Amino acid sequence: MSGRVGDVSESVGEVSESVGEAGVYPLGLKLAGRRVLVVGGGAVATRRVPALLTAGAVVEIVSPELTPALRGQVDAGRASWSARRFEPADVDGAWLVHVAIDDPAAAAQVSTAAEERRVFCVRADDRDAATAWTPAVTRHGQVTVAVTDGGDRRRAMAVRDLVAHALEISPPAAPEHQGVALVGAGPGDPELITVKGRRLLAAADVVVADRLVPGLLLGELRPEVEFVDAAKIPYGPAAAQGEINRILVERALEGKFVVRLKGGDPFVFGRGGEEAIACAEAGVPVLVVPGVTSSIAAPALAGIPVTHRGVAHEFTVVSGHLPPGHPDSLVDWAALARLRGTLVVLMGLKNLGKITERLIAEGRPSETPAVVVQEGSTSHQRSLRSTLGEVTAAVAESGVRPPAVVVIGDVVTVGVQNVVNAAV
Repeated sequence: MSGRVGDVSESVGEVSESVGEAGVYPLGLKLAGRRVLVVGGGAVATRRVPALLTAGAVVEIVSPELTPALRGQVDAGRASWSARRFEPADVDGAWLVHVAIDDPAAAAQVSTAAEERRVFCVRADDRDAATAWTPAVTRHGQVTVAVTDGGDRRRAMAVRDLVAHALEISPPAAPEHQGVALVGAGPGDPELITVKGRRLLAAADVVVADRLVPGLLLGELRPEVEFVDAAKIPYGPAAAQGEINRILVERALEGKFVVRLKGGDPFVFGRGGEEAIACAEAGVPVLVVPGVTSSIAAPALAGIPVTHRGVAHEFTVVSGHLPPGHPDSLVDWAALARLRGTLVVLMGLKNLGKITERLIAEGRPSETPAVVVQEGSTSHQRSLRSTLGEVTAAVAESGVRPPAVVVIGDVVTVGVQNVVNAAV
């Protein structure tokens, strides 16, 4: 028996020696309520933070600047931000550190501080200098599949995609594509993107994304994909549409397959038409992949059908980013006030007071039911029910914030019960 034990010991030794520095111990971290430090506020951090937040981590970002998408997370209270350079003391109390900067010297300073404090550290710039790696991940409901690798990231992604295909999430790497695909990402739940949209996203060489796209989709991009953050936070910083058009055309003419990922549907107040025209004028082929629009999805997930037999035979979707009476507004508010069906207002929280006042002045009864649905289809969804005459004050008192959909009409009282949020 001793001889057999010796043989086993030798075998184990040989395995350990052959694995060497490439050996890793797979582990799932329970980060809920635990502090995670993210150093850096650029594209890499934008892709990593959503998964940390989904895991329930208390995310603290240290960076002189943030992308608009990360600023949106901070403004929503989901992450905290120190607008400065890293200091070693920032690691104190952290359970995990993510280094998301491309300055090797600065990154080394962070990992050294983490090593001294015995805190695991992920290095986006140098996996060999890291004490933890982020695997290639795919999710299907409560199932999470993580694939680690010994430096062959493409291989890990390929394995992940094969598993994803088996779970009916998405097929393996898609065939080659050309030009630009305008893909609707849906209202917020990453699983509400279409199968075709997810397949094209997996094949992209360049991804140009807005703030309202589900962050977890960005975390699944291949590491070599160029990510362009074209985030547009309401009434805040915004990338000029002309610059976005230029990037789409320029990258496509370089022979790269570009996916323009947009929240909701590309052609519902998403400027997808402008981008399609710009590409067509430059001779770039355009593929449009419709998405689930929040104008229908958000009310539905709050238990409100925008049409209902005997209640509403029509619904109208209108942009509220300009108030009634604005010289650039194309909305006929008087005509909308006369309609008996459902009125859905997108991007209208800032001007909600003027909108409701105008509708009432034009004849819509002030007691008309109204509801505001914030961040529909996500785990942060909340609904506020009121009336046309009182909803503005109710919003101010409750702290409801964009992105939100306002629904006005008798369908609000239908109140389908026990509707399960798609993000669950």
